[in-house]
Amino acid sequence: MPYHKNKQQAFQAAQQGVNEAQELYHEIVKDSASYGHQLKHLKEEINEALQQIENALEVASEHQKSQLEQFRQDVTAIANEVNEAEY
Repeated sequence: MPYHKNKQQAFQAAQQGVNEAQELYHEIVKDSASYGHQLKHLKEEINEALQQIENALEVASEHQKSQLEQFRQDVTAIANEVNEAEY
């Protein structure tokens, strides 16, 4: 049973990391004086979310893997938009 709990905890951590990155992305204000700080924080959240996804994929069930792959695509899309906005 602990193995199942670890799978669920890893999945939930990844899901929470993705949610936090998405919230930060939607809250960022490009014209704000603190934009640089917000951007740095967002990049940290993106990296953390991707790491949590990778960790969860190591122990995930097949159903969780498909959801985690979707999470990875969502976070990667945010990262791509952030990188494009910098140029």
